[in-house]
Amino acid sequence: MPNQPKIIVLDDDPTGSQTVHSCLLLMQWDVETLRLGLADDAPIFFVLTNTRALSPEKAAAVTREVCHNLKEAIALENIHDFLVVSRSDSTLRGHYPIETDVIAESLGSFDAHFLTPAFFEGGRTTRDSIHYLKVNGVDTPVHETEFARDSVFGYHHSYLPDYVQEKTRGTIAADRVERFLLKDIRAGALDRLLQLHDNQCGVVDAETQDDLNRFAADVLTAASQGKRFLFRSAASLLTALAALPPQPIAPEAMANYVRNGKPGAIIVGSHVQKTTEQLEQLLAQPGIVGVELEVARLLDAGEARSHLLTEAIQQVNAAHTAGKTPVVYTSRRELTFDNMQTRLDFGEAVSALLMDIIRHLPNDIGFLISKGGITSNDTLSNGLALRTARLLGQVLAGVSMVRSPSNHPQFPDLPVVLFPGNVGDANALATVYQRLSKHDL
Repeated sequence: MPNQPKIIVLDDDPTGSQTVHSCLLLMQWDVETLRLGLADDAPIFFVLTNTRALSPEKAAAVTREVCHNLKEAIALENIHDFLVVSRSDSTLRGHYPIETDVIAESLGSFDAHFLTPAFFEGGRTTRDSIHYLKVNGVDTPVHETEFARDSVFGYHHSYLPDYVQEKTRGTIAADRVERFLLKDIRAGALDRLLQLHDNQCGVVDAETQDDLNRFAADVLTAASQGKRFLFRSAASLLTALAALPPQPIAPEAMANYVRNGKPGAIIVGSHVQKTTEQLEQLLAQPGIVGVELEVARLLDAGEARSHLLTEAIQQVNAAHTAGKTPVVYTSRRELTFDNMQTRLDFGEAVSALLMDIIRHLPNDIGFLISKGGITSNDTLSNGLALRTARLLGQVLAGVSMVRSPSNHPQFPDLPVVLFPGNVGDANALATVYQRLSKHDL
């Protein structure tokens, strides 16, 4: 087995760690913080850039800054073997190829960059270069799902070479994309990997974790022979590259981390249909009190925001005093905007309101669940103002739990669940709540 390189993950929201455990998440990317990740005992660490919430220009600027500092940190730590992963959404939403282009420009030269969007915990597989999402038990090409109609990151193709051509605006033609099919991976892809050069684009099939384990083994062997690879990947490849043992604490036992058996708080920012279904089930659970934020009021000038904040804090405190868990959630009505920037700005205003609510949560809450990728990133970096957090593991397949440091001024040793918007069945959010509050179904 070749030497284990350090796996550096630039994560465009904080949910990419949803298949690993016991490693660091970095919310800042100054050189000294990056050195903490490089020096950590775990083979993998995550830099939470939150670029999916940014404009293309800001996403490029942040990625360039991370890479610039990373180059310096790698030299200072004398690291020679490393792999870079641009972790993004398994339903193909995000700033591709902007981020991989900037990484290649800053840290190149790479022999190839691979799209590996399979994410088995979330029902995403790739077969014959077509990416599928399981919808009600049926494999559905992703371009037929709600994610392809995303107003910022929409697309028209599930066949990955066509997706690449679409997103690169023809800079990479579909027929120039190297396709690694299931039969190739299962037979062994090392020889083909060794032949790649000049940052060729490859797309990778995977139906099971074993497929990615085999591919990762060949990648590591090729890397040990001098090949340099970059990945645009969902989370399941990270499991294969890091090759971690099983997590030390079972998902069902995560209530052990709840502070003093106290009720928690839940923040729901995600708007996808799956989140709405999960929210409905959660609100029906015992011990839950819903606190709805009518976010359209933020469009009004004047004091609407301060009134919204005051009302929410009062309801949260009342629920906590009554020994219940408040669920603060944004109203479900989808608003329309004239352009992408206006939508992103409104999203930032909503998130800022949610973070103000987090900062006003009762100091003795037992746990915090954050639903939605961007919401979770803001929870860690703004609401809780963390520099780093240690990933404990998964409380449910694809759903991470981290813990704040013991010296946190407001919420020491607080277990925080990072729950992606589009993961789990209709009962998943309720299940996580039950596991932490020990309520039975």
